[in-house]
Amino acid sequence: MSALPQAHEAASSTPDIRIDRAALIAELSRVLPEDCLIADPGRLRAYECDGLMLVREMPLAVALPTTEAQVVAVLRTCHRLGVPVVPRGAGTGLSGGATPHKQGIVLSTARLNRIVSVDRLAQQAVVQPGVRNLAVSEAAAPYGLYYAPDPSSQIACSIGGNVAENSGGVHCLKYGLTVHNVLRVRMVNMAGEVMEIGSAAPDSAGYDLLAVTIGSEGLLGVVTEVTVKLVPKPRVARWVLAAFADIRKAGQAVADVIAAGIIPAGLEMMDQATTAAVEQFVHAGYPLDAAAILLCESDGTEEEVQDEIARVRVLLEAAGATEIRISSDEAERLRFWAGRKAAFPAAGRIAPDYYCMDGTIPRQRLADMLEAMETMAKKYDLGLLNVFHAGDGNLHPLILFDSNDPDSVRRAEAFGVDILELSVELGGTITGEHGVGLEKINQMCSQFGADELDMFHRVKAAFDPAGLMNPGKAVPTLHRCAEMGRMHVHHGELPHPDLPRF
Repeated sequence: MSALPQAHEAASSTPDIRIDRAALIAELSRVLPEDCLIADPGRLRAYECDGLMLVREMPLAVALPTTEAQVVAVLRTCHRLGVPVVPRGAGTGLSGGATPHKQGIVLSTARLNRIVSVDRLAQQAVVQPGVRNLAVSEAAAPYGLYYAPDPSSQIACSIGGNVAENSGGVHCLKYGLTVHNVLRVRMVNMAGEVMEIGSAAPDSAGYDLLAVTIGSEGLLGVVTEVTVKLVPKPRVARWVLAAFADIRKAGQAVADVIAAGIIPAGLEMMDQATTAAVEQFVHAGYPLDAAAILLCESDGTEEEVQDEIARVRVLLEAAGATEIRISSDEAERLRFWAGRKAAFPAAGRIAPDYYCMDGTIPRQRLADMLEAMETMAKKYDLGLLNVFHAGDGNLHPLILFDSNDPDSVRRAEAFGVDILELSVELGGTITGEHGVGLEKINQMCSQFGADELDMFHRVKAAFDPAGLMNPGKAVPTLHRCAEMGRMHVHHGELPHPDLPRF
């Protein structure tokens, strides 16, 4: 079943809203400077989608506030008029979470891009949501600190988007996702009320809503300020490359490393097709004859790194590695990592389009999943590059297709659905760090039951009773699950028999 068009329909038709565009723009003009409001159709085109370019919609207008007060004013105006609001960061998201509503506006946080403070002693930084991920580490570098979450798009993606999607990156295995590295979020809800969630202290009074807010995909409010943790730069970091003639052995090696109690700074995998594409792009010196390569980074003191690498090497050899390399200097380490982070642009060089999936499975099922995806690629007659965070089982298969060919698009979407649903069957989830957005909303019905979905809607309603903040995204209705045929029937017992079937 093709997922994206159906998801698109759901987002654009929730509920039947008709907004007087001229009146809306007039109202927004009263609370925003002229250069902070875009209404020209030609300029709006730049905001019609995020990184999921298969789904596009034109908003009525785009607001680009430069202060929190302006964010409050815009949201109060839209709340009063019943206008949907779609928050947007840098637009690098891959699940359609920032796809506009055709009867709503886009509220971009791109101009809220100030680093408020960097506290060396407390190892914290206070930043606005439009600050780029990499810019935080650059600002902290003079103090020997950095911000650990590092998505492949870190040169462009912003902290606000990282908070919305709970982004990770190649070092998330050891240092955690965004939720593990944020102490406080300042946010404005749809009614224009400013909330502070969390604090600069390790713990704070009241309900612990930080983990609810981080990863909420813009459904609860617009982030205006974030306090992030900073960590000291490790004294030493080295990189281990292990080549395998069999992808199943590579998957088993990952499980063996973690089972031994070793948590590397990063543990990534690339299959042969990905390695070949990346090597043409960055010339990192990867072995091209390997069925899969593992990239393992160790950091800490010199003694810690030497000990960890020695232990990892024994495990990799036992798992059947045909070649093992250890970086000799910092330049070589960075070159190896540059190759891994260049996987996405490398895919863009060998195919007209690629569709990046995001699912998470138990580490011990990696080999099963990889073999299944190879079979799927043959079934749909499409190219596939596998590159992912192997250490925490977070897959990022890149499906190669041609967006100018409707049948190729259909097959790519169906391929993606199969990957997500198999992830659930293997005991995993439909997303690790890219979010649900529009892309995976149908598969939410496969992973979660009625009680869980109902709780999601209750949390949403507590922050946004009118349902105007990023409507139609992430959490499907129970009617939708029934309509899309995603209800799981176990032993002939139909769940939720009271729901209408269409």
